[in-house]
Amino acid sequence: MKDALKNARDKLLGELSPEGRWEGELSSSALATAVASFALKLAGKTELAASGLKWLKAHRNADGGWGDSPESPSNFTTTLLCRCVLDEPVGSPDEVATSILEHYGTDRTFSVPILTMCMLSGKLGRDWTVIPQLPFELAVLPHRFYKFIRLPVVSYALPALIAIGLVRHVHKPARGSYLRHLVVSRSLNILLKIQPESGGYLEAAPLTGFVGMSLAGAGFGDHPVAQACFRFLENTVRVDGSWSIDTNLSTWVTSLAVQVLAGNLSNEQKNRLRSHLLQIQWKVEHPFTHAASGGWGWTYTPGGVPDADDTAAALIALRLLGCDTGVAEKGIQWLLDLQNRDGGMPTFCKGWGRLPFDRSCPDLTAHAIRAFVVWRPAVHSGLWNKMKRAIRRNLRYLEMQQRADGTWLPLWFGSQADPNHENPIYGTVRVLEALQELDEAEFPIIRRMKQRGSQWLENTQKPDGSWGDSIEETALAAGVSGKGFDTLLKMTESGTVFPASPIGLYFARLWYSEKLYPLLFTIGALQRHTTNSQKIM
Repeated sequence: MKDALKNARDKLLGELSPEGRWEGELSSSALATAVASFALKLAGKTELAASGLKWLKAHRNADGGWGDSPESPSNFTTTLLCRCVLDEPVGSPDEVATSILEHYGTDRTFSVPILTMCMLSGKLGRDWTVIPQLPFELAVLPHRFYKFIRLPVVSYALPALIAIGLVRHVHKPARGSYLRHLVVSRSLNILLKIQPESGGYLEAAPLTGFVGMSLAGAGFGDHPVAQACFRFLENTVRVDGSWSIDTNLSTWVTSLAVQVLAGNLSNEQKNRLRSHLLQIQWKVEHPFTHAASGGWGWTYTPGGVPDADDTAAALIALRLLGCDTGVAEKGIQWLLDLQNRDGGMPTFCKGWGRLPFDRSCPDLTAHAIRAFVVWRPAVHSGLWNKMKRAIRRNLRYLEMQQRADGTWLPLWFGSQADPNHENPIYGTVRVLEALQELDEAEFPIIRRMKQRGSQWLENTQKPDGSWGDSIEETALAAGVSGKGFDTLLKMTESGTVFPASPIGLYFARLWYSEKLYPLLFTIGALQRHTTNSQKIM
């Protein structure tokens, strides 16, 4: 066990960059590659587009389709977009439009961009009425009204709302749409204002590609926003011609790495890591989610957005790195201000709770609890009292969200093997981790929740000692349950081999794998087992 833990730690330490961060590596994405290649094709960047098409052809599944990651089974959406850019048959326009709209329901965040690419590629004919008109004119309203006007997209998707609404309007203006004509210029200015320096909205190739292709399709391909989108895609293409869904999840994996390696880092490494995390804390209001300053996003690059999960992770890491309390208090207050009325934590924005990523979810709520608890000894009593009240509300929310079988479901993680693509292992483990850090005498509500969650975890361990279908799931469950370590050692060949599985869910439920996840989760499990063994001795 000790040798395996040392092997894994050494491997993770070897990934630490001189800049004081971990980069990680997201899997290449067929969907991102299809969208980016098509956008660049419209922009006249034919060489890069051709390299993307070559990658797609080389990574087609045996059934003729594509999945989100190279390890994923084929799905309708990704296959549709790949066929669009490769100019292959996709079915009748009516069938395609109906299938996409029914699949995504009332959330237009992804259905309308997909249909727009289909239309621009010539696969939906010429009747733009099959594509719902996004109300891009609403983007000119002050952001404080967004939660009242029930936008058909989630908070992070305003660039798509504007660009895709604009191309639909240009090709098929509705009767009485004089107002839309008046705000076209203002809408483009908003796109320019909220575009990050890198050119990549959310640092995401799919979102940025959809914006770029829509502007080009609307006749604005030479606009500075469109040109910046195309430059971002040029700058983020991989050597093999593919794109990942996002530039990186560096802040996330860096914060998780600190949590499992804090006791094995030199003072110099700690100083660099601390400086890096403090540098990338948001110091201003975010330009289009309007999140307050004080939080952290998933990446150090400028297109990231502050969110609850990364803010909680960074706060825990900074506590272990010896951060100044004053800086931490800003992050803590950011989390406190984000808490929804139901007591849970949303991803980005308080009060938008109608669509995914703006609703409360158990895994983010649990992570916030852990961040509050770890800073308890360092903050003044007044702030701790606020945190304590927030925790009580968090716990009431978690009690309501615990399912009949004792599990909790996460938002950002899933299982491709599950019929509903849910991952109760990840969600339940993350909540149990938080509950284990609380005192039952102080928070008696947790006793029953812990018992039910732990019992489910024990009952779902497979005969071979594993959980789920991946190293990631087995490591997480082993760390909390205290079982399955022999199996984990076999799966990782004593801490030396860590194949990543696509358990991550990105925006619009796109699957991805991150090469550091199995390594991070394994170290956490082995370390917890070693610590518990020493306590017993």
